[in-house]
Amino acid sequence: MNESLSAARPAPGRITSIDALRGFVMFLMIFVNDLAGAPENLVPGWMVHFSDRHKHGSGMTFVDLVFPAFLFIVGMSIPFALGSRLNKGEPVWKICGHVLARTLALLALGILMVNGESGGSPLWHATMFFSGIFAFCAISPRGAKLDTAKFWKIFNLCIRWLGFAGMLYCALTFTNRRHHHILTFHPFDINTSWYGILGLIGWAYLAAAILFLVFRTRRMALLGCIALMTSFFAADKNGFFDNFWPARFVDFGGMLGSQAAITVAGLLLATVLVTPDMASVKCRVKFTLLFIAGFAFAAMLLTPVYGISKDDATPSWCLWSCAITAALWLGFYFLCDVKPVELIAKPLSAAGQNVLLAYLISEMQESVFNLLHLGDWYDGLAVSSLAAAIARSVSCAVVILLVTAGLNRIGFRLKL
Repeated sequence: MNESLSAARPAPGRITSIDALRGFVMFLMIFVNDLAGAPENLVPGWMVHFSDRHKHGSGMTFVDLVFPAFLFIVGMSIPFALGSRLNKGEPVWKICGHVLARTLALLALGILMVNGESGGSPLWHATMFFSGIFAFCAISPRGAKLDTAKFWKIFNLCIRWLGFAGMLYCALTFTNRRHHHILTFHPFDINTSWYGILGLIGWAYLAAAILFLVFRTRRMALLGCIALMTSFFAADKNGFFDNFWPARFVDFGGMLGSQAAITVAGLLLATVLVTPDMASVKCRVKFTLLFIAGFAFAAMLLTPVYGISKDDATPSWCLWSCAITAALWLGFYFLCDVKPVELIAKPLSAAGQNVLLAYLISEMQESVFNLLHLGDWYDGLAVSSLAAAIARSVSCAVVILLVTAGLNRIGFRLKL
């Protein structure tokens, strides 16, 4: 079976099912994050992260699936993003530079956001988010004339440098409640308790991208890497990485173990979309069903050992997340690629093409409302009943995704 990348060129254009799944997951992410701001006594346990509110100490709700689903989709995108660069003849060292730059960008945004949780004025928060958006934006208006290309290139560079300057300013001027700065030079130190959601995505992306560049679309090798990464959790629990100096900066059991394994699992599943031996719908469906069954069975075997926990990033949580997300993708594959249902495919795929911008806008929303003195009004929308809280959160997610899709349509995107 020939699995070389040269014979595994991605299908032309975007894969609608991946975009649709990404848009659906982003809708859920905005929804659950907004719903978390509603009074705790209103929201039932199955609509929040699994925690001490639940009777049993092990388990997960649909809320605990949102983050790993996004990690999985990041992996599914890698063969298309990096594979197209390889197919164009781009040197591997240059691709590695792109991967490293993208990882550092996600880490920088994540660290700023995490520190912002411990203090900072609404103006600081809004400045930080706007700076992050400008630093990584790419503006290319539709219908722009060729003779304006130079102008837009210079304009993009200016906006990006303004964004980077704003991020640096925020990092240098911020002090938390303990009067700690995010960034100091004498001595050099970056203050962070963890890397934030974007930082975790950055580490998982780095691991999966490296493995793709090494193994390309060799499924057995990728499956072996998933098994090895999953075992990192047990090794970490038993102190295997205690004296390993990189473990001071990154959690091998969680970040480079379970979470990275989810991203590599997404990469593994996406190989059915780029290799000639899986060109037929029948082959893709058969592989995906075996994928779901295998990961679900492995999850059941490991559940009694460490339990299911998103906070601890246990192997069973990782494997269940892979199985469920793969099942979701298979459903979207039928609805968007095999027998497209335009009513579902078009809006969700449009929502899934600029999700980092949607995420940053959703996180920036609170500070903007507070600056406009609308924070109390917005909080009050969710206090009367569960129905009111759900309506607020659904409306929030829909509006943000519509704004993002509109910005994407006029040529404003985030590009890491």
